[in-house]
Amino acid sequence: MRLLVLFLLIGYSASAQINPKNVTIARDSFGVPHIFAKTDPEVSYGLAWAHAEDDFNSLQMVALPAKGLMGKALGKEGAAGDYAFALFRCREITEEKWHTLSPEFIRLIEGYVQGLNDYAKAHPEEVLVKQLFPITIKDYVASSVLALTVFNGGDRALRTIFANRVYPLIEFEKKGSNGIAVHPSRTATGEAFLAINAHQPNEGPQAFYEAHVASEEGWNALGGLLAGGPCILHGVNEHLGWAHTVNLCDRVDIFQLQMNPDNKEQYLFDGQWVNLEKKKIKLRIKGIPIAVNRTVYWSKYGATMLNEQGAFAIRLGANMEIRALEQWYRMNKAKNFTQFYDAISLQGLSMFNMVYADKHDTIFYVNNALMPVRNPDPAYNWRRTVPGNTAKTLWTEFRNIKQLPQYINPSSGFLFNTNHSPFAATAPKDNLKFSSFPREDGWENNQNNRSVRFMQLFPKEGVVGYEQFKTIKFDRQLPQKLQYIYPVDTLFLLKADAYPDVAEQINTLQSWNRRGDADSKGAAIFLLVYEYVAKKMDGQDARQMTTAECVEIYRYVKNYMQQYFGRTDLVLGDIQKLVRGDKEYPSSGLPDLLAPEWSVPYKDGKRKVTGGDAYVAYVRFPKEGLPIIETVNTYGASAKQGSKHFDDQVPLFLAQKTKPMTLDKAMVLKQAVRTYHPGE
Repeated sequence: MRLLVLFLLIGYSASAQINPKNVTIARDSFGVPHIFAKTDPEVSYGLAWAHAEDDFNSLQMVALPAKGLMGKALGKEGAAGDYAFALFRCREITEEKWHTLSPEFIRLIEGYVQGLNDYAKAHPEEVLVKQLFPITIKDYVASSVLALTVFNGGDRALRTIFANRVYPLIEFEKKGSNGIAVHPSRTATGEAFLAINAHQPNEGPQAFYEAHVASEEGWNALGGLLAGGPCILHGVNEHLGWAHTVNLCDRVDIFQLQMNPDNKEQYLFDGQWVNLEKKKIKLRIKGIPIAVNRTVYWSKYGATMLNEQGAFAIRLGANMEIRALEQWYRMNKAKNFTQFYDAISLQGLSMFNMVYADKHDTIFYVNNALMPVRNPDPAYNWRRTVPGNTAKTLWTEFRNIKQLPQYINPSSGFLFNTNHSPFAATAPKDNLKFSSFPREDGWENNQNNRSVRFMQLFPKEGVVGYEQFKTIKFDRQLPQKLQYIYPVDTLFLLKADAYPDVAEQINTLQSWNRRGDADSKGAAIFLLVYEYVAKKMDGQDARQMTTAECVEIYRYVKNYMQQYFGRTDLVLGDIQKLVRGDKEYPSSGLPDLLAPEWSVPYKDGKRKVTGGDAYVAYVRFPKEGLPIIETVNTYGASAKQGSKHFDDQVPLFLAQKTKPMTLDKAMVLKQAVRTYHPGE
């Protein structure tokens, strides 16, 4: 049967010039795929095939909106993805900008897309919607435009307008990432250190998948990628490595249009009435036998929506650019800092901080963004809604790469980012000044618990050892002065004897050591406090809790524990669980720890971890030889229940241990548990 499948694939792929026999997939003892082939497109073909073997559903989720099929697969929730794809003109921008892609990158994604199509042809029972395949390379790129638009905040802007709450709202930000680079002059071994630590969802299209890709065309990289990635998105090659963290600078603008009272489809621009462009779309929704008709609008500012407050347009660089994946591909193949900087100077990638280290004694950090060149007139508050009736607010250019906040080899010898301000990226003496950058750019100027804690842990002088370096990243301690958006200091000031009904909860929290350990009673109370405050304060400006509110919170915690568990002496691991299939594990971690977790209601009062530390990689760069790499992922290489790699990394992850990885092809093949060609 396997030979028959391989024969069919060879015949099907002949016209695409990718022969699966030329691609080797070597699975290590943890099931991580190492893909080898002569050419980059062949390797990308193998990456698509291997990823599909492990999580074909997530790969399809990324592609469905390009065919208008997400609603058909997921119902009303999925239809929102189809609507956003049309609203943000992902197909149109792909067609318009197609000429900007290089022939080398087009060949790469041809290989990747052929791998997906071949897998779908060989496994029709796994296809979610039969009309999805085959996909084209333009479908694929258009899908990436939507993905980056969502990552950049386009989805939040949509939700804000839908809810008739156009001004930005404060949120309890749970997601994030850590990136740390240490110069050889500050390490005990004389090697550069790099920590790559994504805080992403544990499952689905936004979960990191680990892979190793190597061709005979100068491509040899290992790290994490999201569903649909044709190359490593953050990781390490033979010469250098980089970590991404989500940046929160102001990349998205919302404009209010001045509509014609006599024509609801016209808006005023520089004294003239202009017609909104409109397009009829059909949403196919699972469970509804007929297509639902909708209209999407477009103005000079971009995607436009009408709500009870009026008409609003969303403008951002992510849906004006299609070269994000090409930039990542170039980063994969860079051999030194000069080549890496040339790759990021493409500015195809519209967001993400980058923390970089290499074997040539260079560390680097940039707050990367397609940052609009906005009108500096103080009359315009770019953090709020901006008038959409004048060319004075219609920006058309972006800051160039050298105008972004960045550092190279600071004298302090280290750089880091935990989704906090780029003006606190190293020791105070070396930090850039917020005032040196245009106010209208909206760069972050905040600290968070992780950034404060990192600076407490990292030695101010001398060198840091490798084990110490790992311990810093795996730290589960909150700083004494909490940095959450909504202050909860009042909770720690109440007199327990004044409230005897909740004295136990008050004393437990106030004596808590502020560690997020699974066996901590204080952490259990704080988790419930955190989630309750986040819900109660949603959309409000930051302020201290009143005494009455704090008593209310303590009583909520007590009642919650008694209602669901019948007792109040719970530890964090009693409530918070890492869940995989039918297995539950007590979980450490709280939001905004250096080793965080965030969770959602699960069952019987328990909470299920849905994201947090996720993919972790540590890299050392000796002067000679390959980088020394160790990694761990939350669950395992496979998302398919029943696979032995569905959850085989869980014990390592919970114990904050890692597994050794290598870029050495000979060693990989020698130690591989299984070696095969796609289709076998």
